[in-house]
Amino acid sequence: QVQLVESGGGLVQAGGSLRLSCAASGRSFSTFDMGWFRQAPGKERDIVAAMRYNGITSYYADSVKGRFTISRDNAKNTLYLQMNSLKPEDTAVYYCAATYTRGTYNPVSNVYDYWGQGTQVTVSS
Repeated sequence: QVQLVESGGGLVQAGGSLRLSCAASGRSFSTFDMGWFRQAPGKERDIVAAMRYNGITSYYADSVKGRFTISRDNAKNTLYLQMNSLKPEDTAVYYCAATYTRGTYNPVSNVYDYWGQGTQVTVSS
């Protein structure tokens, strides 16, 4: 069983920064492709960023490219999302997700096997 627990969300003014963390249980973290997703009220859940199991390849949605940075520390079983220059439209519940890595990296089409409970990020204007 794998459990994911997000933390680091909160209230921040536009232009500010937050760092989200996703702590994973189990021994297989280093074999997982990981992703961050977000869902605003009344909208679909969309991918924000993703990283392959080995940390070599990453993906960013166009809306966050240049502002957000995904990283991982396999020794700590933790995934991070550094969010800078936050905008009100970044307001959403942010979710961490994990899936067993595949031979070919396809972060958007991946069907993620494990999900965290989400952490609220609210950016005021």
